[in-house]
Amino acid sequence: MSIHVDPAADSRLAAPVARPDSRPDHPAVPCKVVLGGTEVDLSTFEGAVDRIIAAAGEPRERPLAVASANLDHVFHFGTSGRWHGLLENSGNLDWLTLLDGAPLRAKATALTGHDWPRLAGSDLIDPLLDRAREEGLSVGFLGGSEATHALLKEQFARHRPDLQVSGWWAPERPILADRDSSEELAAEIAASGTDMLVVGLGKPRQELWMSEYGALTGAPVLLAFGAVVDFLAGRIQRAPQAVADAGMEWAWRLAMEPQRLARRYLVQGPEAYLRMNRHSSVDGAPRTAPLPVQPPARAAETPEGAFTPSDFLADVTVVLVTYNNEADIDPLLEGLRGETGSQSLKVVVADNGSSDGTCEKLAAHPDVILAETGGNVGYAGGINAALRQAGPHHDVLVLNPDLRILPGAVRTLRRRMRVSGAGIVVPRLLDADGTTYTSLRREPTLGKAVGDALFGGKLAGRPEWLSEIDYNAESYQFPHPIEWATGAAVLISGTVAGHVGDWDEQFFLYSEETDYFRRAREHGHTAWFEPSASMVHSRGGSGASADLAALMAVNRVRYAATHHSRGYAALVRSVGATAELARSYKAGNRRAFMALAGMRDWKSLPHASSAPAPAAAVGEFPSGAVIIPAHNEAAVIARTLRPLAALAASGAVEVIVACNGCTDNTAAIAASFPGVIVLDFKTPSKTAALNAADVACTRWPRLYLDADIEVAPDAVADVFRHLGKPGALAARPSFRYETSGADRLVKAYYRARLRIPAMSEHLWGAGAYAVSLAGHARFGHFPAATADDAFVDSLFKPSEKAVLPTRPVVVRVPLHTRELYRTLRRIYRGNQQLALNTASGDAMPAVPAAAQPAGGTGLGKLLRSVTGPAALVDAGIYASLALAGKATRSRSLTLGGGWDRDESSRTA
Repeated sequence: MSIHVDPAADSRLAAPVARPDSRPDHPAVPCKVVLGGTEVDLSTFEGAVDRIIAAAGEPRERPLAVASANLDHVFHFGTSGRWHGLLENSGNLDWLTLLDGAPLRAKATALTGHDWPRLAGSDLIDPLLDRAREEGLSVGFLGGSEATHALLKEQFARHRPDLQVSGWWAPERPILADRDSSEELAAEIAASGTDMLVVGLGKPRQELWMSEYGALTGAPVLLAFGAVVDFLAGRIQRAPQAVADAGMEWAWRLAMEPQRLARRYLVQGPEAYLRMNRHSSVDGAPRTAPLPVQPPARAAETPEGAFTPSDFLADVTVVLVTYNNEADIDPLLEGLRGETGSQSLKVVVADNGSSDGTCEKLAAHPDVILAETGGNVGYAGGINAALRQAGPHHDVLVLNPDLRILPGAVRTLRRRMRVSGAGIVVPRLLDADGTTYTSLRREPTLGKAVGDALFGGKLAGRPEWLSEIDYNAESYQFPHPIEWATGAAVLISGTVAGHVGDWDEQFFLYSEETDYFRRAREHGHTAWFEPSASMVHSRGGSGASADLAALMAVNRVRYAATHHSRGYAALVRSVGATAELARSYKAGNRRAFMALAGMRDWKSLPHASSAPAPAAAVGEFPSGAVIIPAHNEAAVIARTLRPLAALAASGAVEVIVACNGCTDNTAAIAASFPGVIVLDFKTPSKTAALNAADVACTRWPRLYLDADIEVAPDAVADVFRHLGKPGALAARPSFRYETSGADRLVKAYYRARLRIPAMSEHLWGAGAYAVSLAGHARFGHFPAATADDAFVDSLFKPSEKAVLPTRPVVVRVPLHTRELYRTLRRIYRGNQQLALNTASGDAMPAVPAAAQPAGGTGLGKLLRSVTGPAALVDAGIYASLALAGKATRSRSLTLGGGWDRDESSRTA
């Protein structure tokens, strides 16, 4: 770039022009506005100068960082910007973001009704230097070239000889990108005693560097003033006053430096302008914050190098999921023990049926809690299993077993969580050669799927909407909010863990972290990347095979089906199949194409499996019975019975299928499972089936299971063990909703439903509940009503029933809104039937409001479950559908109605 020497530079330095408005502050209007999603401070020219000079002359716990908000700032730091939320949550600096740029000035005027002045750094710098000279403050300059600094020194020697300049620093870009070099630079600035540091590194690099290292410079004030050093030195000519007043200074600068500024003004500018018009408001409106989940009382300290026992609470509960990781265990645990000097750690390992020496290695660490899953339940299933056996826990750190923890990493992650308010924090992952792995991801979209299909890992600099992976090297140099990251290392706050619940086990491996991060965002939580916390990842913990490559492709489609419409998921599947076909010369891509094209059954891909139980284990399984009422369930009954087949065949559990009024081959399918008892009678009545099965059954306790619900054997065992304890009356396992393929309204309804606390307090809602012999004595027989779970729940006080932290049963939801509406109508009709039976004198207790599954949780509880704008929309959809279901319950009851059963989830 050529050097432009401004002939007017001498006169401007001697007598600065007072461009901005100098009216007094407006005390009656807001002091802040949100423009494009970034907070902007409203001030007069004199007010801004006074505040900056006052801060430079006094000791401060946190330095004052000053930035100018223009469209370029909105693009980088506003809503949807790469660095959105970084400045407000950096934790090291107090940011003063001033109004700059004609579009932002116009928006601020429209929002507040007052005409605010433009406060660009190029306008503020001369008065600030004059005041610094008067107050005896020292000024340092960071950024620009050495040639520019030489020109500026000449200008200062002639026109500001009394200004105290503490230093000149013109670092090359590699120095700014390196953490150690940046810290050395900051220490050098701190040694100079600078009061006001002018940082001219260009946006957004100057704000990023200040956010990370500004507090280390010791300067009370840092000014992110971009090209101001070039302006002062006369290298770049300022726009004429008339051009600036017309709001066209950007066009002047573009004409001066077209090659450097074309992308900023012609590509990024219009996008930022649209964001500004979409995401601007008067600041000060109350913000909805996620409801905190209070941690239990902290346990006594454990010795350094030791892990906290399961019965006590640690600062962090570390969860590992292992599968043949014999070589990884000792190095990882050694690194974790090194982290216990500044915090307490509890380590829980879920082993997915390792056949090497993994479990033997773990046995050599008696302070590690081992949770054997009884098979290979996948990564999500392993995390859930570990947390169920972890004892009291709050913040959770999920780690791949093939990681190496670099010193201080866990403590640094926790610090970032504390200062940023993030719900999730992830570290920088390094490959074995020390290079940074591109672990940051953007939310999957159809556009990104197309971009990744076309280019793969090539053209890393393509637009963000065409790549799910963040390839930008700068993204890995500074901490900032992210959408999601690979799940090798994830620190999760206890609040997020409480709000989001279990990891979704439908994914087995891959996409489970994408889903978890998304659900955390839907609950109003943010995720951050912390580069100063580093871990080495060998990236071999899951192995590599063509089947795993196919599973990764399939799970992208499963994810799209879970969170989008069926049509959208079909498009994602088509794009994925096309991409895999283009690369089908590789075995993994060929296998993935066959799966996406329907040429291979998805069930043949890696999936959750239970290890065969040894013969001795049959006698150890707690005794009990599973009763399944079934009416025309041929499509699903085998799926329900398959996990229970071994228990039934061995006689460990009594399994009874009570077919009532079946006109299909439900009974024949059930009878094909050895050991399953099949009752077949003609009356189509669920309660009659339950009562008949009770008569035929010989064992206690009894788990009543809907015919379309899938339950794992270990969940059955957990329920039976609990009900075998003295005084235990009723319980149910935990559950998860399977929403893949459902439409948007259905997904919104069930997201809102899960947020309501009552869902974790009652026996209804899971399609599975159990009672002991003493519990069953409360009612003797089931009443003639469809709401049998609500009825049973109403009989027990909160202290008499339990929702157990088992492996969740799978509840498949209706796929379409009309099917959900029919289901809700049936549920409310069942509740009304119970109420009518009670009013008619039948010897049954009334169903309390708290036991009503679809709407009885109350508006207050629904509103309290709202944690953000997205949750508010979900709550509105939930309330609308619930009211619609209630509105027709009486009519359907009077007219006899139909069974109103959801068929879509049975035939999907």
